Amino acid sequence: MPERYLVPDDLAANGLEFIPDGLVAAIGPDRTVRFMNSRAERITGLRAADVVGRDLVEALPLQDLGGDSWWELTDPWHGLETRTGHRERLLVLPSGRELLVTAQYNRRGRGRGQPVVSVVLGLRDAEGRRRAEKESAALLTSVAHELRSPLTGVKGFSSTLLRNWERFTDEQKRLMLETIEADADRVTRLITELLDTSRIGTGRLTVHPVPVAVLPRMEAQVERRVAAGADRDQFELHVGDGVDVVWADADRLEQVLTNLVDNALRHGRGRVSISAERSHWDGPAAVDVVVSDDGDGIAPQHRELVFSRFWQAGAKHGTGLGLYLVRGLVEAHGGEVVVEEAPTGGARLRATFPDLE
Repeated sequence: MPERYLVPDDLAANGLEFIPDGLVAAIGPDRTVRFMNSRAERITGLRAADVVGRDLVEALPLQDLGGDSWWELTDPWHGLETRTGHRERLLVLPSGRELLVTAQYNRRGRGRGQPVVSVVLGLRDAEGRRRAEKESAALLTSVAHELRSPLTGVKGFSSTLLRNWERFTDEQKRLMLETIEADADRVTRLITELLDTSRIGTGRLTVHPVPVAVLPRMEAQVERRVAAGADRDQFELHVGDGVDVVWADADRLEQVLTNLVDNALRHGRGRVSISAERSHWDGPAAVDVVVSDDGDGIAPQHRELVFSRFWQAGAKHGTGLGLYLVRGLVEAHGGEVVVEEAPTGGARLRATFPDLE
């Protein structure tokens, strides 16, 4: 049987020019590059005319992030005879370009222990991974910033109380302890949101819907803001006829309301409307929980983007996870959340919770 290199001469004709990833193939013990598609040219910044026909190791001098030659470390042709390639690795060219490289080592007769007759590299641009790393770094920075403020308050008030307990009146002590409790709740909420973000991303978020009285939940949102210094008159509550309960996980409903009201306060001019109404969506009977503000609203082209992770639209505080969590929590209940224009011209976010009766 004639020797097969598993890299035909008519690669381009076989459609490999049109695959979304870069492809470079080399054959024989002299490691001659036989093929390089145009996507590989764009990823590497090299011309196929300057690569094809050359020694693969010289044409693509890949290095690891420590600066060591990847070819010396892996050595497909003289290394372990059981290797069939390697999974995706982040490697670097001398030009500084970062590549995600996957390799397949084809051996004569496809048998392990046989000589390598061809090496095929799959190349992808590392920009996507770098972008994800930047998003993770931005999230860590935001989380650190969000945690620092309440933890500073907890530390400051608790230290003050411990050092000067006898000097404060009972009313002053109560105020400090209430502040400590509020800051601790804020830290707990942030940690919960981070855990829920992970669960949503992996599809492991669970909810346990029960009939929850909706008006007390809405009133609690207002009381919490008033206790923090907001004016009660800036909030408007409304519950429609026949809407006594919402079928929802009580803790998750609290998260949804908290994030929607926070978003309205952050992007509005102070007036916030919170309502619960019978829904008219195309599905089973349901309740719409609606929060509106009097801000500038959300442009139609951004009404889906606001539910993306890290979306902040110029905001200089927050983690950018609030509305991402809202959508994930509502969808876990079998509902939906959408952005509309409020009567005041601001944003109107409508979260629909299906009835389960």
